[in-house]
Amino acid sequence: MKKIRVAILGQGRSGRDIHGAYLSKDADRFQIVAVVDPLVERRTRAASEYGCSTYADYKELLGRDDIDIVVNASPSKFHVPISLDLLQHGLNVLSEKPLASKVSDVDRLIKASEKSGKLLAIFQQSRFAPYFQKIREVIASGDLGEIVQICVEFNGFSRRYDWQTLTSEMGGNLLNTGPHPLDQALQLFGNDTMPSIYCLMQNSISYGTAEDHVLLILSGDKRPIIRLEISSCCRFPSFTYNVYGTHGGLKGNTQHLEWEYYNAATAKELQLTTTPLVSAEGTPAYCSDSLEWIKAEWDASNDRGLFDGMSHAFYSMLYNTLTEGAALEITPQQVRQQIAVIEECQRQNPHIYGAVA
Repeated sequence: MKKIRVAILGQGRSGRDIHGAYLSKDADRFQIVAVVDPLVERRTRAASEYGCSTYADYKELLGRDDIDIVVNASPSKFHVPISLDLLQHGLNVLSEKPLASKVSDVDRLIKASEKSGKLLAIFQQSRFAPYFQKIREVIASGDLGEIVQICVEFNGFSRRYDWQTLTSEMGGNLLNTGPHPLDQALQLFGNDTMPSIYCLMQNSISYGTAEDHVLLILSGDKRPIIRLEISSCCRFPSFTYNVYGTHGGLKGNTQHLEWEYYNAATAKELQLTTTPLVSAEGTPAYCSDSLEWIKAEWDASNDRGLFDGMSHAFYSMLYNTLTEGAALEITPQQVRQQIAVIEECQRQNPHIYGAVA
């Protein structure tokens, strides 16, 4: 089995606790050969944990010929310039989210990837979340009928005070948490067309300058309305997904889903009436519709945790791409649509982002 040699830029929460934690366990397919971090204590720890070379500056990697892919888990504002430099120096790149904040930067990265012939992948691992896969399966079955609206809530209550609360650092809920639910939402909306976008943002309880509350509505012709919330101000989150269909609905969270639908083929046929409705006793009555509901539910497996399972699915896909030439399931072109939505959201909220050109 071919082993993919990996360099990781950054040993923060993402570089170490997600990428490093997973790759070091999947030793049959991946080997961490280098780590870059400006903090000496993180380099020392990485050398001990992975048995790899360490550097203070990513440019020290550019002369090596034993690296198959570089994981760019540097702070968000460095994703574009560093990934661009790596691609131009002939290295495959896996960028953490957010890939960028502007479509023009995504286009530069795609162009650099095409010119160098090197891979540009984006770590949107929540595409492989088991609950999301199940939601897509239920919707695709047609049991819920035509999908009218999908409500997505990635909410909680958290008074953040780190660098990811600053617009100058590409922080805020939409660029930080947002790429995960927004990637899912756009898969359900459709990557073949841009939605109409309406977005409200507030900076409420965080200690930085970026938004900590986002309400985003996506709509389009013959597409479901999608209402997406990403809030740090929600003390009582109720669900992750709530799907409205013409034959039923689905609701649930990352661990449990339940859905109900009726069989349209056997349901009583109704007819429109404009005369007053009356009960059997002759008194005024309201519309009644007796339906037989079919109920189903799903629970997440305990075989892998949510985050480890998503990482395993993503890296399995990436391994097949690097070793067999399989197509990426999450492409830069798909992520470009996501960044276009984010850029428009920022334009609509000048009280936080100023005048965005």
